[in-house]
Amino acid sequence: MIIILKPQAGEQQIRALAQQLEQRGVAIHYSQGTQESLMGLVGDTTHLDEDWLRANDIVADVRRVSEPYKLANRRFHPEDTHVQAAGKAIGEGAFAVIAGPCSVESEAQLLEVASAVKASGATCLRGGAFKPRTSPYSFQGLENQGLELLREARRVTGLPIVTEIMSETQLDDFADVDIIQVGARNMQNFRLLKELGRSKKPILLKRGLSATIEELLMSAEYILAGGNENVILCERGIRTFEKMIRNNLDISAVPVIKAKSHLPVIIDPSHAAGIAWMVAPLARTAIAAGADGLMIEVHNNPKAALCDGAQSLNPAQFDELMADVRRRVAFEGKTLL
Repeated sequence: MIIILKPQAGEQQIRALAQQLEQRGVAIHYSQGTQESLMGLVGDTTHLDEDWLRANDIVADVRRVSEPYKLANRRFHPEDTHVQAAGKAIGEGAFAVIAGPCSVESEAQLLEVASAVKASGATCLRGGAFKPRTSPYSFQGLENQGLELLREARRVTGLPIVTEIMSETQLDDFADVDIIQVGARNMQNFRLLKELGRSKKPILLKRGLSATIEELLMSAEYILAGGNENVILCERGIRTFEKMIRNNLDISAVPVIKAKSHLPVIIDPSHAAGIAWMVAPLARTAIAAGADGLMIEVHNNPKAALCDGAQSLNPAQFDELMADVRRRVAFEGKTLL
């Protein structure tokens, strides 16, 4: 349920109404926008009488929200959310490019890639320390050593780091990671999502391989319901019947999410198709669709990569892509971080 407040509503009046509602067993999410101020009611609101609410002097209107996701809902939060990560704001007109290798393989590899993507204008450095793989015999990442190398790359380049968490038991190890990524396979790991909700860390939540948009928003709701408002959504392609590409990029997810939610959404064109030459055209499509950023895999020697080399750009290709991205982002009226 949403309560739309009158423009002249005073702070004491709002506080008094909120106290009355909390006594009736609902939580309050207050949103002050440029056009209007809202009180979003979370919980069982079936027992609340709309006429009783409308009779309050500061209430302009009352509306019920049918969607199961409340805090992620744009009707609860009309203004776009921007997520702060190590001094970088993602969303609300600020365009981010997160780039780096699929997996951290060595200090030399990571530092070379990190320096290259920074020089090309990347916002953040990505790199997998822990790698969930389909085969138990595939490279699983350097794990905690990989985290140490990411910290070293951040010290050398100044780029905030983004890396994937596998379990809620790892939260202490990820305490100084700038953006914690939840991979597609863990999108509905609800124990992990609940623990991340208790954190204040920015969370990059990837859409599952076969998940609907509503299911992605419900996973975000778990994090938001825990008190963590710093959620970035990531469309990375879904599994379909098509065999010529790795995944099918659902570009329609961007305008749909923008219409339904206030959360920033970025596109991962590398995982979408799984083919390096397709990254640039999919990146251009993402910008045109209104995405708030890109996540690009870059490797200093893709042919020798231990993970996902076929979809990785080399530094020269990434630099060429960034020149194009810079022009297109400016044309869309956004700022490239």
